Amino acid sequence: MTQRLNYAQQSPELFKKLLDLSLGLKDSVIEQKLHDLVQIRASQINGCAFCLDMHVKEAKIHGESELRLYHVAIWRESNLFVPRERAALAWTEAVTKLPEGGIPDELFERVRGQLSEKEISDLTFSIMIINAWNRAGVAFKSVPGSADKLYGLDKAGLN
Repeated sequence: MTQRLNYAQQSPELFKKLLDLSLGLKDSVIEQKLHDLVQIRASQINGCAFCLDMHVKEAKIHGESELRLYHVAIWRESNLFVPRERAALAWTEAVTKLPEGGIPDELFERVRGQLSEKEISDLTFSIMIINAWNRAGVAFKSVPGSADKLYGLDKAGLN
């Protein structure tokens, strides 16, 4: 696959603003492992090969098990995810796909039963940000693995 254009070079100011927003998630109340799962699931849904590749490697570096990484796509059928993670993954799918008629109150209440309002808010920002990155990655055909050395992802051992 050949990248269509380098959007970071073409729009450096905007790229930096989105990157700064992403880096702000480090101060989020959402724990890293849950954040990783959300980024992986949204990237799967959106078909962003670059982001999926990146976030699987990050999750591995953060200590996520390979089996759980394989199971993200089938999280509903898997017994490897706790209720809090299930709620976050369901919320990720709903916010990413935005169903006609909006997100059902029943889903919001289920999520609210597992996460605080602050956590739901931070989680939603995390989903919005990964969706923005996914859209750029898909639109410009960002090449999976092309930034591994730059981001230290070669340490994941998933070459």
